[in-house]
Amino acid sequence: ATTEDPRAANRDKFELELEFVQSLANPYYLHSLAQQNILDHLHSLTIWKKDYAMFIHYPHALHHLDLLQHAQFRSEMKKDEWREYLNQKQYDHWRTWRDYPGISTSVAPTDPQETGVQLQ
Repeated sequence: ATTEDPRAANRDKFELELEFVQSLANPYYLHSLAQQNILDHLHSLTIWKKDYAMFIHYPHALHHLDLLQHAQFRSEMKKDEWREYLNQKQYDHWRTWRDYPGISTSVAPTDPQETGVQLQ
């Protein structure tokens, strides 16, 4: 066995766990894990909610991680109907989500007249 740099090993472990936690945002993946009875062994991942949330790109992963703490949810995720239900709820959230007031997501105008910029 080769001796690996502890920092590199730590980074590799972090990246692997990050990838796994983010995959929990996918209802189809959750369904697959549930059918394999893997969801019952994810209690140690709750640390991601508090300490590492800033690294998560898919917020539904953290929501699903919260739901996974409930035995009923883990059991229901084995069913195709629940996979579809969760998938639809996630889609509905994305479809109806709106930006907060005061935050503009519109593309900045390129016409100087629209921006009030005076050309010289």
